[in-house]
Amino acid sequence: MNPNKFITKRIIAGIIDYTVIFSATFIYISQFGELNSEGAYSVNGIKTIPVFLFWLIYICGIETILNSTLGNYIVKLKPIDLKTGRNITFKQSFLRHIVDIIDMQFLGLVAIIIIKNSSENQRLGDLLAKTKVVKI
Repeated sequence: MNPNKFITKRIIAGIIDYTVIFSATFIYISQFGELNSEGAYSVNGIKTIPVFLFWLIYICGIETILNSTLGNYIVKLKPIDLKTGRNITFKQSFLRHIVDIIDMQFLGLVAIIIIKNSSENQRLGDLLAKTKVVKI
């Protein structure tokens, strides 16, 4: 696969997945949040747990059970274990995505640079989890 097309597919997958996550978070906060001193709604304390749980289930759970997130499924990609070529574990999925905040810095430039300089087209999360993303 053309490396630029591969990166484009990964960017599209990320946009899809995080649009779902941010939309669900926005709806949750607008429904269950409280008006803060800045005039915006926010959740604090125990009310933040559902946000994390949604992320954990949507990203790690679905990726482990169905072998792709919704975004990766739409663009026909999936992560696999780097050594075995098998489907990834929940732990690997968690490790892949716990550093998404770093990978997405500067509109994903960090991930793009790492992918382009990795022999297996891995971003930081893939390097950490010992995974790579392949075409379905």
